[in-house]
Amino acid sequence: MDGKFLMVAIPLVAGYLLDLLLGDPRWLPHPIRLFGNTISKGEKLLNTGRYKVLKGALLTMLLCVLVFSCFYFTQRWLLSISTPAYYIFASIFVFYGLANRSLLQEGKEVFDALEHRGLEAGRKRLSWIVGRQTSALNENQIRTAVFETLSENLSDGVIAPLFYYAAGGIPAMMVYKMINTLDSMIGYKSERYFYFGKFAARLDDVANFIPARLTALLMVLVTFSKQGMVYILKYGHQHASPNSGYPEAALAGILQCRFGGPNTYHGQVVVKPYIGEVPREIAHEELKKVMYVNHAVTAVMICLLLLIDILLKS
Repeated sequence: MDGKFLMVAIPLVAGYLLDLLLGDPRWLPHPIRLFGNTISKGEKLLNTGRYKVLKGALLTMLLCVLVFSCFYFTQRWLLSISTPAYYIFASIFVFYGLANRSLLQEGKEVFDALEHRGLEAGRKRLSWIVGRQTSALNENQIRTAVFETLSENLSDGVIAPLFYYAAGGIPAMMVYKMINTLDSMIGYKSERYFYFGKFAARLDDVANFIPARLTALLMVLVTFSKQGMVYILKYGHQHASPNSGYPEAALAGILQCRFGGPNTYHGQVVVKPYIGEVPREIAHEELKKVMYVNHAVTAVMICLLLLIDILLKS
């Protein structure tokens, strides 16, 4: 096989298989924690006084350039001394860049807590993975929140990293992870972050524009759901986020249920448009179908990237 193809394919497949096997063990050191600690220190240092938009933009761009440079030059150095060392390095960071097994495990744990330990346990477990307040949610709202999170993070945590790996290898994949981490930490409209995190939030919107829509299309493809496509076209653009609505609309159409509506964030009620027309109860067993969708979309994306790389290098 062509050496350039193997340089892309081996880390891609190995990292994917590692994610399937291991997920994200809490004991394992993770670069996202380092990203988060760096962002936190930079925010405390710069998010004061005047010119907060400019300071936030400078921090965002500096961290993105730093991440790209570190991974780009490390990759080049490894290739110059040992191809197997490069394969190990790249495979590990593809694994770190993906979050599908851990994402599904988090959702399953919420469902299991709700099913076996009751409403309060479900609310508490959900609070670990969503930003909304969970203390007043009923069972159906908890299940709905899990499905919204699984669909949105299928894009952010799986398809987008793979998309940027295909576009620019490990350096581009890790820059995307930094952008996503910046958005999750400072990209809020709260008083503290409204100006400082504005650039990071907009950069995240741009970075996710194609992956979010690609995710939604793949979700429809693996389920052969005409209703999913109808919902994408009808509701995808109605979400407050320019991107999250597309995978959420796809899943709502696949399940023929309703997402969205008002929720409480940081003590304030935020009214979001509904996605879907059927406000039905979601059953515990439907998690299996959503897990299938996530696994199938990920596998199809991996195969598509391998096929595209073969065609480009043939």
